[in-house]
Amino acid sequence: MKNLKHALGSGNWRSLVACFLYFDTGFTVWVLYGPLAPFIGKSIAMTAAQQGFLVAVPVLSAAILRVALGNLYQSTNGRRVALMGVAISALPAIVLPLLPTTPSYTLLLVLGVFLGVGGGSFAVALPMAGSSYPPKVQGLVLGLAAAGNIGAVLDGFLFPHVADAFGWQYATAAALPLLAIAGIALFAWGEDRGEKAGSTGRALAGFGTMLAGLIALVLAVNAGVFGSGKAGVLLLPVLGAAGAIALLPARYRGVLTERDTWVMMLVYSITFGGFVGMSSYVTLLLTTLYQMPKLEAGLFMSLLAFLGAIVRPMGGYLADRITGVRALTGLLAAISLADFAFAAWMPPLAGGIAVLVCLYLAFGLGNGATFQLVPHRWKGKTGLLSGVIGAAGGIGGFYLPVVMGIAKESTGSYQMGFATFGAIAACACVAILALRTQWLVWANPVAAASELVHAANPARVGQPAAAGK
Repeated sequence: MKNLKHALGSGNWRSLVACFLYFDTGFTVWVLYGPLAPFIGKSIAMTAAQQGFLVAVPVLSAAILRVALGNLYQSTNGRRVALMGVAISALPAIVLPLLPTTPSYTLLLVLGVFLGVGGGSFAVALPMAGSSYPPKVQGLVLGLAAAGNIGAVLDGFLFPHVADAFGWQYATAAALPLLAIAGIALFAWGEDRGEKAGSTGRALAGFGTMLAGLIALVLAVNAGVFGSGKAGVLLLPVLGAAGAIALLPARYRGVLTERDTWVMMLVYSITFGGFVGMSSYVTLLLTTLYQMPKLEAGLFMSLLAFLGAIVRPMGGYLADRITGVRALTGLLAAISLADFAFAAWMPPLAGGIAVLVCLYLAFGLGNGATFQLVPHRWKGKTGLLSGVIGAAGGIGGFYLPVVMGIAKESTGSYQMGFATFGAIAACACVAILALRTQWLVWANPVAAASELVHAANPARVGQPAAAGK
């Protein structure tokens, strides 16, 4: 506890709190459709694939917009970017309760793009929180800021009960007081000490263009412009990511030529993608697979999200102690095994909850461990890389509910969905193992030197003479 107090006192803890609240409420708005999906399905006829697409659109929107927001953060004060994000993500919660009739499926897709701005807060909240803290506590600080994932807990507890009492459209308005609290905290306490470069006007124009482009892409996919059925939906993230990359300044696109960037993106698409994707879909999973009542499913979603969010700082702290490289090796293996267990077993309710708990714990710890590595590997570019890697996490979160919905509709079971993500996690674990020695050089030079000494002469490791040389 003394060490924690000292670590928090080494920077601006008020700004850290503001960033936490910003990310927390942004996350609450971001996955709003997840716990409300069973209620929406009662008033709007949707197939399983359409339900998966609906809850996935905000996830994808945040993924793509994180790149634009990360670029904007690199060029202007983070507090201004955060306040803009709060205002934009509040629009769906204002519009839906004011509509005189049930909205169309198309309108919900459009509003889902705006909900994604809340999830895009990641690319601003993390680098702004870490900007006033020294490198040695970055894992802990970024983990605490990103524990705003706990906002998903509010979704499961709050929105289903309000929807049950007043209707799901009015339930969305419950997000507005939360967003107001975050806005006030940012205005009063938010501080950004990050390095800035580039044109603010150009970065802002890029964000606006990406937002409009995403709306156009989602509507085009829904209309079947890129192919009917599943093809257009699966192609959407590729098109959106290509647009986001094209809008980045040339000097920033260089990070996409680095192998480490792509490996880190793959890892985060599994850990954070698994967390947000499953948080968006688990209510539907529980109600369709186990016929769990909607309110109970929302409660379980909250508890699972709480577990994944609360252990994220622990993942950062663990990575500070043993390096994120070592932590991720074990956590990716655990995710893969849990996915394969669900695919092979298709357990009853108690077993399913147990496997989901294991998955969420690994997701949360993995999220913290991943971003402990970013400031070490890309000094001075944490805003940009938070956006790029965060975008990959969001894309993973998009594909999870989409693939689950397609698997259920095509085969009548979720087995193929879980097997697919288990295989991807196994591939990421192998990639980390292959790069382990190289990554330890920048993640923890002392640990890297120790492993090299051990490889050269195992018998002498730990002897005083070896240590003194």
